[in-house]
Amino acid sequence: MSKRGNYSLPNGDLVASKEVAPKQTLAFVDAVAIIVGIVIGAGIFETPALVANNAASAEIALLTWLLGGGMSFIGALCYAELATAYPHAGGNYFYFLRAYGDGVAFLFAWARMTVIQTGSIVLLAFVFGDYLSQLFRLGIYSSSLYAAIAVIALTALNLVGVQQGKWTQNWLTAAKVLGLLLVIIAGLAFATPDVPVAPAEPTAPGNSLGLALVFVLLSYGGWNEAAYISAELRNVRRNMARSLLWGLGIITAIYLLINLAYIQGLGLANMADSEAVAADLMRNLLGEPGAWFISLLIAVSTLGAMNATILTGARTNYALGRDFSLFSFLGRWHPRVSTPSNALLVQGAIALALVLMGTLTRKGFETMVDYTAPVFWFFFLLTGVSLFVLRIKEPEVTRSFRVPFYPFTPILFCAICVYLLYSSLAYTGVGALVGVAVVIAGVPLLFLTRRRQS
Repeated sequence: MSKRGNYSLPNGDLVASKEVAPKQTLAFVDAVAIIVGIVIGAGIFETPALVANNAASAEIALLTWLLGGGMSFIGALCYAELATAYPHAGGNYFYFLRAYGDGVAFLFAWARMTVIQTGSIVLLAFVFGDYLSQLFRLGIYSSSLYAAIAVIALTALNLVGVQQGKWTQNWLTAAKVLGLLLVIIAGLAFATPDVPVAPAEPTAPGNSLGLALVFVLLSYGGWNEAAYISAELRNVRRNMARSLLWGLGIITAIYLLINLAYIQGLGLANMADSEAVAADLMRNLLGEPGAWFISLLIAVSTLGAMNATILTGARTNYALGRDFSLFSFLGRWHPRVSTPSNALLVQGAIALALVLMGTLTRKGFETMVDYTAPVFWFFFLLTGVSLFVLRIKEPEVTRSFRVPFYPFTPILFCAICVYLLYSSLAYTGVGALVGVAVVIAGVPLLFLTRRRQS
């Protein structure tokens, strides 16, 4: 089915491709910076309002964010064992290939192309649209129009081979961090004490904690991408676990502070009603200039995150085309501009279709959460299970980092994934059903691929 060749891992196993293996150029500090940079994205400017709408009080809202950090910490311990035992640029794809075979690996690659990665692009696009609409509104569909324009423009930018330099990406990341610091300082230091703090009405009384956690863990999402840099991390067997745990500690502290600032500056009820919570906070404290400034910062930083997601997503789609003959058209690299042109075009088309879906439901960002969450948590659950499978299947592999309190820690991680998978299906809208249906559509494609190969 695939066109994979061979090369050796540090543990001596023979795996994938005749291409040169990645070099170990990343230090511990680099890994922490990458994890923090990936996780602290646009979600933290959008999801606090959705969490507030599902929390009975400010204390419960903050506790939910702390709980999200703890859940991520448990997952990070499981990923640390997998990433140190199997340092590979394929990350989850490679764990699935070793544990379950190429069938599950194919479905994961399919889901990443059609749901997970493209859904993430559109999530960012809607945040970009929400905040740019605070500056220049384009009518009733302003956010959707800006989202579509951003997808088209950045896809075109990558198609012509013009990639942002490292300094540009660093400046965009710095803008995002600056925006967060301004919101935290303004909310904690300058908020007036008489701001109403009445709780909002939960959208699903008695059953809203699961949905709130879906939104919280969306904002924590991305730390698992550290698995994809494991082949490039120096002294991976020591630094992978350290970088994951340090990174999550920093992220949890920032998230608690930013939500405390939102609550103190706006109150829970006003947070729940906000379409752009950071802009509303700055408007309350500094007037329209404050809202304009923070909206512009967030819009610019979101574009940087979108560009990185489009770039990496197209590369994984290219890899799918190289490994599976049915998608061979994706595995073509344009020689003149040095980009995977077909992969970029297909990814852009899927993203635009998702923008349309978010527009039709009239809840662009929330619909994308619904669309991606069940699929994400299903494959997250399979990752947790793969730890058990690989310990049994390949006991001879060196595991310099072992999950503490095995098997209870990975069992707890799997239980968390089951609960979040259930919550993302039970308390979300039609977007969740569409996302699941798209993944299921990959099953006949898998059989067709196997039939063609045979």
